[in-house]
Amino acid sequence: MTNFKARDVLESVQVTGTTFALNGTTLSYRFHVDEPSADLRSDHFGGSITGPIPVDPEPIVDGWTGMPDRVRREFPDQGRGDFRVPAFRIRQAEGHTVSAFRYREHEIVQGKEVPTSGLPGVFGGADDATTLIVRLLDPYSDLAAELKYTVFPKYDAIIRSASITNKSNSDVTIESLASLSVDFPFDEFEMIGLRGDWAREAHRLRRKVDYGVQSFGSTTGFSSHLHNPFVALVHPSTTESQGEAWGFSLIYSGSFTINVEKASQGLTRVSIGPNQLSWTLKPGEKFDSPECAAVYSSSGIGGMSRSLHGLYRKHLMKSNFATEDRPVLLNSWEGLYFNIDQDRMYRLAQEAAALGVKLLVMDDGWFGDEHPRTSDDAGLGDWIPNPARFPDGLAPLVNRITALKVANSQKNMRFGIWAEPEMVNPRSTLYQQHPDWVLHAGNYPRTEQRNQLVLNLGLPEVQEFIISAMSEILNAADIAYVKWDHNRGLAETPSPSANHAYMLGAYRVFDVLTTRFPNVIWEGCASGGGRFDPGILQYFPQVWTSDDSDAVERIFIQFGTSLAYPASTMGGHISSVPNHQTGRTTPLAFRAHVAMMCGSFGLELDPAHLTESERRDIPGLIALAEKISPIVVKGDLWRLALPEDSNWPAALFLSENRAQGVLFFFQLAPMVNHALPRVRLQGLEDGALYRVDGEGPYSGSMLMNLGLQYSFRGDYGSRVAFIERE
Repeated sequence: MTNFKARDVLESVQVTGTTFALNGTTLSYRFHVDEPSADLRSDHFGGSITGPIPVDPEPIVDGWTGMPDRVRREFPDQGRGDFRVPAFRIRQAEGHTVSAFRYREHEIVQGKEVPTSGLPGVFGGADDATTLIVRLLDPYSDLAAELKYTVFPKYDAIIRSASITNKSNSDVTIESLASLSVDFPFDEFEMIGLRGDWAREAHRLRRKVDYGVQSFGSTTGFSSHLHNPFVALVHPSTTESQGEAWGFSLIYSGSFTINVEKASQGLTRVSIGPNQLSWTLKPGEKFDSPECAAVYSSSGIGGMSRSLHGLYRKHLMKSNFATEDRPVLLNSWEGLYFNIDQDRMYRLAQEAAALGVKLLVMDDGWFGDEHPRTSDDAGLGDWIPNPARFPDGLAPLVNRITALKVANSQKNMRFGIWAEPEMVNPRSTLYQQHPDWVLHAGNYPRTEQRNQLVLNLGLPEVQEFIISAMSEILNAADIAYVKWDHNRGLAETPSPSANHAYMLGAYRVFDVLTTRFPNVIWEGCASGGGRFDPGILQYFPQVWTSDDSDAVERIFIQFGTSLAYPASTMGGHISSVPNHQTGRTTPLAFRAHVAMMCGSFGLELDPAHLTESERRDIPGLIALAEKISPIVVKGDLWRLALPEDSNWPAALFLSENRAQGVLFFFQLAPMVNHALPRVRLQGLEDGALYRVDGEGPYSGSMLMNLGLQYSFRGDYGSRVAFIERE
């Protein structure tokens, strides 16, 4: 981010007639109303420009397509000559999908509020943002549209959304509505996305934008492990630290589609929004798309990421813990799995407290009465403590655990639970009483996955059940943390619109519970990172990044996730070895250093199985993690070397005032009898002096232009170094 001044907000939206200029500190976004068509035409999205823009020559129209297919458009329709991917598709009462929106008026509003439609979104005051609302009307159908553009100049970010209002006397169907559609001029581009699957989320994929449509997304009902709702557009020469980069991040947790189309004329269109809509809009009703954050960087992919990170930390995440340190925790899952009861949990708490752990999280297996949750085939939906395992209920156990003193600390142990409230097992009292509450399509078989079905959160009664059940648990005991899991995609939805209705219901549940219990740390999880998206971050300040806790795999996953999401939102734990997912054995310090790159740091093991040397070392690693945490949670990230490109991945976090930093440097494979590379830092002041782990002082120019060198013996080496400005 560049230097930001308050006056930048006042000048961030400028309108001359029907020409619109949106300005960041290094960003300009320009469009105008075409006469006489009253269509919105795109002019520029990129580095700052001032003054008028020369009129481009009219495209030469030869061949099959006419003018609408050869110009850059802000809100492209379907069926009137633009044969590229449309920004929307509305099925009119007559059955066709032709629309003709024309500019009508605009309005400028200071600041930005969270949407009132039940969707998540960014927020900011008049000192942070300015919003331009452009209103359009289709005179043939009496449908109205609004395009909202909010500029956050400090982050070179524009928040875009669209809405449709039915002013006619008949029902219409919103088949699709992109949150953002933007046309780029003829140029060579590459696109970067995040692909994966369970236990290998957020792997970076960079590919050429070629003629045709390059599309990806999710049809699972959720953002999913398969593809993240994020894409970057870059030039082939753009690197982490140099060149132009555009980032597009959809603030939504449901199914989505991203299209990057290089059309026949060479223009590139990027559109992003939800899919599987088919939303019936009755007379007088309004439909809002989710918001999309679009950022521009002239300082490479890293600059793009830092803009999104800052925007989301300060203007998306509502939690009290968004920019606060989180307690070091121990989660019981990989240590005990389903083999838990009140005695085992108390023993685990005692051993965790002796290591310096501040929070014990009891994972799956604590609930269910008639159908005890002793494995994954029963109990989901019955949110009462299992009387055989917890005969006294949770409150007495929680009281015993929270009375424990944590070693090397003045604090008492805290307690958290795991829950999966959106799901139900057929073997449960809830399902027996309410089989109609699950997603189902008529008489078709109800597809189970992980022996469970999905509750239909589009139903108000299901929302109220979840809110009531979770509130009762949290009111009954001193619970400081909830890991909210979600272990399968949607199937047998009763209608295409049920997916979006589900998400609106889920957001209502999240909003009510996080508002009702603001001092609880809520962690999102969906078999790991299956729902790691900006929509979740509105309510939950952190997400369990992956069920793969192997440290080597986690380097790739965490570096990839950081393309769009701040490290403060990631959860990372030290697990036992051999790792339960990969079978790999890595040193304890290596595992710890990788986990320390996350905003939520902890352990995922049974302390009873630690070696004596591990038991001696863990308290010091916890102390190091707690020292690092403020910089990781609040600071800015520079990816110095990527694991896809280097055997020595490295990352640097710098505090907001750039006075402190922490360097993470790793070696993956051994390099025998060979020189090792230097790691060059970034983001420092050339003339300032810095100490590195107390040594120096060294100039910022030396640290950035020559760098530091560390040596490792063998594979899986790691180093954490502190940088302090004098």
